[in-house]
Amino acid sequence: MKNLVNLIVVAFLFITFSSCQEQLKTPKLAFGKALPEKYNSPDGMTIGSDGYIYLSMTNVNKPEFPAKVLRISEDDQIEEVIDLLPHPKTGVAKPLGIVFGSDGNLYISDNQSFASEEPGLSRIFKVTMNGIKAVKCEVVAEGFNMSNGITTRGNEIYVAETNLNAGGDVHKSGVYRFELSELNPENPVKVTGIGDPHLIWVIETKNKEITVGANGLAFNSKGDLFVCNFGDAEVLKMLVDENGKVTSTEVFASGNGMISVDGMQIDTEDNIWIADFLGNAIIKITPKAKVVIVAKNGTTEGANGELDAPSECIRRGDKVYVSNIDLTFGPNTTDDIHTMSIIELK
Repeated sequence: MKNLVNLIVVAFLFITFSSCQEQLKTPKLAFGKALPEKYNSPDGMTIGSDGYIYLSMTNVNKPEFPAKVLRISEDDQIEEVIDLLPHPKTGVAKPLGIVFGSDGNLYISDNQSFASEEPGLSRIFKVTMNGIKAVKCEVVAEGFNMSNGITTRGNEIYVAETNLNAGGDVHKSGVYRFELSELNPENPVKVTGIGDPHLIWVIETKNKEITVGANGLAFNSKGDLFVCNFGDAEVLKMLVDENGKVTSTEVFASGNGMISVDGMQIDTEDNIWIADFLGNAIIKITPKAKVVIVAKNGTTEGANGELDAPSECIRRGDKVYVSNIDLTFGPNTTDDIHTMSIIELK
């Protein structure tokens, strides 16, 4: 009898424990089909006041196609918005992070490290918008080595610099802050790295094998800034006062199955959504710092909607849209199937 009771208790605990685990979601192929060759490496996303998802199409895998901004309607139709300004030295643009400023215009990081090893070529674009129509693309800041994630708070723009090239035993990256009023295409801001007054935070990545630093970043509804430290698989939290001074920093979440932390977005419930490029996974971190692996699969070509080196994800309603940038890095090798994935939350 005692053994029977023990078995029942064990079974009850097992069932209760299992029911508390969130089952992995199965990603589906966005739009019901692969992307055409001219849209071969999607990356950063943001949601406009019109409800559209605005997407930076880097086209790093096939640079013969121009980089551009696309948008995705609420019924998942794709439209082209604008071709982005090629760099005079490399002949291409390489957009990553994208965000709407408080002025209604798009601000986009242009990571030229995809096109050249020469430091200081990366830029920030301003795409002037007239309603849903893009009017022009101009450079408003330059001198970055690897401009990456980008976000906004009030009349400010924040940019992750993935490589400050500071040397030493640790890899240094950081976060720049700009007032919108500074970002004038007639006189672009020129950043200079360590010591630049716009550089408000320097991050050290201790992983000596994956020396990729600051990546995605976003503010929550309370005004806390969260930054991905890719190589250390950490999400950092910092408080920034109204003058742009960092008043506190901490590690908000790390480990718990995360192998890397790439692009970041925060939804209306203050959940943090992260693409784990190296882990082929999508991560949700709750406001209480609980790490949840929402979807994960092995190395694939993504033909059926599987994650294929995801670099960014964003929640719109009950769907999470995933950009599979599909770069050759870590366990992934670029292939000829170009996709985005959708994860249904309900």
